[in-house]
Amino acid sequence: MAYDGTDFAGWAAQPGQRTVAGTLGAELARVFGAAQGLTVAGRTDAGVHATGQVCHVEVPVGAWTERGGTLIRRLAGLLPPDLRVLAAGPAPEGFDARFSALSRCYEYRVTDAPYGADPLRSRYTLAWPRPLDLAALAAASAGLLGEHDFAAYCRRKENATTVRAVSELSWRRTDDGVLVVTVRADAFCQAMVRSLVGALLAVGDGRRPATWPAGLLSRAERASEVTVAPPHGLTLVRVEYPGPGGYAARAELTRNRRSLL
Repeated sequence: MAYDGTDFAGWAAQPGQRTVAGTLGAELARVFGAAQGLTVAGRTDAGVHATGQVCHVEVPVGAWTERGGTLIRRLAGLLPPDLRVLAAGPAPEGFDARFSALSRCYEYRVTDAPYGADPLRSRYTLAWPRPLDLAALAAASAGLLGEHDFAAYCRRKENATTVRAVSELSWRRTDDGVLVVTVRADAFCQAMVRSLVGALLAVGDGRRPATWPAGLLSRAERASEVTVAPPHGLTLVRVEYPGPGGYAARAELTRNRRSLL
């Protein structure tokens, strides 16, 4: 599924708020008569977008048999323009959209053009007021790769680990001058990607040395000097899963609490 997160209060359903889960869940229930256990691969915050989000939901078998083949077209007529379901099918044995995932991949777009963001792309591109050095951004990012305790970059939740394995953190400048950072990890804690981007931007514009972001990994608590980058530059672009037969085993492994000890 894909959505423009600008006018959503995030993924999770909230009373009195327009959310992705609330909007999608209501229309799935309309199509199938019942829809339970809507579970997403990555719960995005308010203002964050997605082009490759994945979720699963339980619906009556008979209703799926009758209407599953036309679900995409039905939802296209029911969902608002800023939310689309791109594909749907029966879940494989053992599949869990959240726990079976091997990794999530995000992209964050930022422009340092003196005029700011292109008006047609401003809803998903951050305008940065200072020039950014691509080499400095790459050097700072290298120190954040691997499995670490990212407590300095996370909003800690009780009884939840902040240990994550970051497998990719790379920057590129597109032909139109926009800087795009790709961040891939097995999972992310709340605000982690935007916090990483915020720290790296401080290096890219010369306010911090390249060693500073990795140096914060020694912290056991959130680093107050890290500015969380605005949500609108962030997009969930891909969720990766194991091959057929590996979903249940991956889900069991993911549910185990991790530590670096």
